[in-house]
Amino acid sequence: MLKRVERMEDKMIGWRRHLHSFPELSFHEIETSKFVVEKLQKIPGMKIQQAVGYPTAIVGTLTSGSGPTIAIRADMDALPILEKNDVSYQSKHKGIMHACGHDAHTAILLGSAHILSELFQERQLHGTVKFLFQPAEEHVDDTGLSGAPYMIQSGALNDVEAAVALHMSPENNFGEVQINDGYSMANVDVFKAQIKASGGHGAYPHLGTDPFWMLSHVLQSLYAIPGRRVTPLEPAVISVGKIQGGERSNVIPSIVELEGTIRSYSPEIRNSLLEEIYQSFQLVKNFGGEFQLQFIEEDPALYNDPQMNRYIRNAFSEIYPDFKLIDKPFGLAGEDFAHVAQNVPAAMFFLGCSLADGKERNLHTSYFDIDERVLSVGAAIFVEITRSFLDKK
Repeated sequence: MLKRVERMEDKMIGWRRHLHSFPELSFHEIETSKFVVEKLQKIPGMKIQQAVGYPTAIVGTLTSGSGPTIAIRADMDALPILEKNDVSYQSKHKGIMHACGHDAHTAILLGSAHILSELFQERQLHGTVKFLFQPAEEHVDDTGLSGAPYMIQSGALNDVEAAVALHMSPENNFGEVQINDGYSMANVDVFKAQIKASGGHGAYPHLGTDPFWMLSHVLQSLYAIPGRRVTPLEPAVISVGKIQGGERSNVIPSIVELEGTIRSYSPEIRNSLLEEIYQSFQLVKNFGGEFQLQFIEEDPALYNDPQMNRYIRNAFSEIYPDFKLIDKPFGLAGEDFAHVAQNVPAAMFFLGCSLADGKERNLHTSYFDIDERVLSVGAAIFVEITRSFLDKK
């Protein structure tokens, strides 16, 4: 296995650097999609479906015609971030950057596909592997959908029995892997609200009603929900990210708008948070105002299937026994692979990629970068998981 991966290493590095140089935003992965298709077309036995639910979505399939079916997923989109790394493969699209490792995910999946094709050609594998190259993990469109739901609605998971994905983790060193059974990343809900009052002259606030004053009480109530009105023993976060209202210093407006994010793991806590937020806005009525409140569900919580995690742990034990496996949740960020995990048993692992150069290179920052040795590791683990799953070991 390691020899096969070693032969692919330079290609994967080249692919990753090319993708890093030409990043594209969510729902605009046109050239990225063409690049992936071009590489897949060179793989013996690969069947390619394009525009699977969305114009830039791709499903590649290798099959022996019978046996189990597993899907491996990589996301392809970049972020609206200006890259500040001084490297030869720096982004050539100003203000757009692969700051979340999706370039690496795509290169790893391409490398895995090449190696698995060899094994199919050698008749070592019996079953089917679907390679999901997904657009738009980072962003939802006007309908509230990201890339995964579009692909699922178009049948990308038809006949799939299980799925696996990985993610770069600059918080972990090379040689460290983060794995967690059960809920591992957050439900992501957005709330949008308007507080309506009469407004008035800033010199005569007693003659009208003030939505900013009402908002001050709502904010105190919102921030008291996690850990006060919802148990502190469960992950729960409410953050207000936008407040907008008013035009002049001496005019009390009639409307204030705000938006925020809601994060949780369990469905029960999610429902409690939504109800408590609604009750917080009810305070407005006590002060003579009205409100409108809208909840938008973006991603469900990522549930890592324990059995699929066994395949991941066993793969590391077989190929990289010296790697350190860290068992803990991934945090309260969202991940639209959670939609896949709602449909089939699935698991995602976080692969340590820190460059260990003393520089902060966190996800979604201008200095994000990776130790490219993780490309070989990721491909080897994907292949080993697939081999074991198809053999039902």
